[in-house]
This record gives sequence, C-alpha cells and structure tokens, in this order.
Amino acid sequence: MLIPHDTRIALDTVVDLMNTAPQGDRPDELADIEGLQTFVHAHKISDVGDLGPADLRAVRLVREKFAAVFSAPEARIAAPLINQLVAGAGTTPQLTDHDGYDWHVHYFAPGASVADHLAADCGMALAFIVVAGEQERLRRCEAPDCGRAFVDLSRNRSRRYCDSRTCGNRLHVAAYRARRKEAAG
Repeated sequence: MLIPHDTRIALDTVVDLMNTAPQGDRPDELADIEGLQTFVHAHKISDVGDLGPADLRAVRLVREKFAAVFSAPEARIAAPLINQLVAGAGTTPQLTDHDGYDWHVHYFAPGASVADHLAADCGMALAFIVVAGEQERLRRCEAPDCGRAFVDLSRNRSRRYCDSRTCGNRLHVAAYRARRKEAAG
C-alpha cells in the first residue's frame, strides 16, 4: 500500500495519540497540560499557540473519537465518525512546504486549535485508509495485556502486535517455554 509521507505522519500521530490513553496499569499520558505540550512537541505539530485546559479536554475528546474509528467493524460505521471529526474541525485544505518538508496538504484552518488540527489532519489520513478499502489495517495489539493501537502496513496484513520486539516476542517466548515444559514433563 502506497501512503504519502504526510498521510503516514498523520497515521503515526493518531496511533500515538490513542496510545496516550490509560490502559491497564499505564497512566494517561494526557493527564495534564504538560503531557499535552510534550505530545505536541514530540510530534512537531505546527501552528499551535499556548495550550490550556480547554485544549486538553478537546484533545482527549478527539482521542476518544479516533478510538471509536479504530473499533468500528466496517467502513459504514467508521465513515460517519470520520466525517464528524473532519467537519467539526472546520477543514480548510491548503498546500504548504514549511519547516524543510516538501509540498504537502494541511487540512486544518490557519490558527486552528490543536484538537482541530489533529481532527482534521489525522481524520483525513483515516479517511484515505477507508477510501482505499484498508480499514482492517487499523488494529489493536492482540497481546492480552496490551491493546495499544497500530496501523498494520505489512504487505499481507498479518501484523498482530503493536511491537514485535516487545509484545510479539514476549508471547512467542512464553509459548516456546510452555511447549518445552510440556515436552519435558
């Protein structure tokens, strides 16, 4: 699947945003404004002013809406969720080539809030996935104690874990040890 650079960045951002949510013993990485500032800085989200409590609440709501898109069992359910996100953000597509990046499209209006920025750009990236008929690539880790979001960009859509080095390897080693123990005993 060929994905343009800016769409890939937006997909990575939506996954990282969803993975800030509390899960199991993992705390909410957006528990406060400092957490939101760290996220914005780490993802180089452009054209964002001072962040406040309203921004934090709005970004958490966008995060919940993205989670609903990932949970949608089919495109007919995901599409209205994405449409709501993108329309609510006041989408204003514009070509830009800032900060050393080649030409790409921003879907958020100039001066948009960080939540509208995320809803517009990341919502459009999710829309492209649905339009391409690739919604099944929007997944959650199958490790029993994980559940982190990821986009399966493998050629045959066979990825099962958020990170093969941690979740996948841990489960494979546990299965191997269980087989050896059974064979020995």
